[in-house]
Amino acid sequence: MSLKAKTLPLFDPQLVPVVGVDSHLQAVDAAALAPQALRQRFLSQPEWSPELRAEHQFSERVPSHASVLIPVMMRAEPTVLLTQRTAHLSSHSGQIAFPGGKADASDADAIATALREAHEEVGLEPQFAEVLGTLPHYTTGSAFVVTPVVALISPEVRLCANPDEVAHVFEVPLAFLMDPANHRRHQVEWDGATREWFSMPFQDSQAEWFIWGATAGMLRNFYRFLRA
Repeated sequence: MSLKAKTLPLFDPQLVPVVGVDSHLQAVDAAALAPQALRQRFLSQPEWSPELRAEHQFSERVPSHASVLIPVMMRAEPTVLLTQRTAHLSSHSGQIAFPGGKADASDADAIATALREAHEEVGLEPQFAEVLGTLPHYTTGSAFVVTPVVALISPEVRLCANPDEVAHVFEVPLAFLMDPANHRRHQVEWDGATREWFSMPFQDSQAEWFIWGATAGMLRNFYRFLRA
């Protein structure tokens, strides 16, 4: 398949064939996904390097800093809260994403950006979020330099999605996302370069959610961090 830059807005990643699945890699142990284990991992971080740092650029605009919140919901079996962006948004419309967005001048730091955006998008009050730390920057093809902020979310939280930005809110088991048997590799030739990405499709009672691109890339780095 060959794509031109001008056709990117019409690009359907679900039509790109899977070229591999990483079932040969070991999943993160269930014990390592418990809240106390996650706290300890961020307190005593191992030496590690992210697998993915930047996507092939398709935007010519000046890069902007942004943050996302990776919200680990403290259920009996931890989950990750994700959103589907509304179809009318100018960036990444309709895609599966973490709560997050562009940094404002008034934000104290990347963590403040992530918490503010999570409150604006899904009504997450900061007092219900226990921030554990950050993962390395991930630069999207749309020229956002994103800081992923990992936080534990109290099960007592009450969420309310902003209909202007969020079409759906759902949760995926953390164990599913931290198992490379669910990490599918895709590859496409576009604009003179080979573009590669991961997808992690997840089926629940609502729909099959096609997690891919930057969201899947940051989850893959989270996996590498927990397995380091």
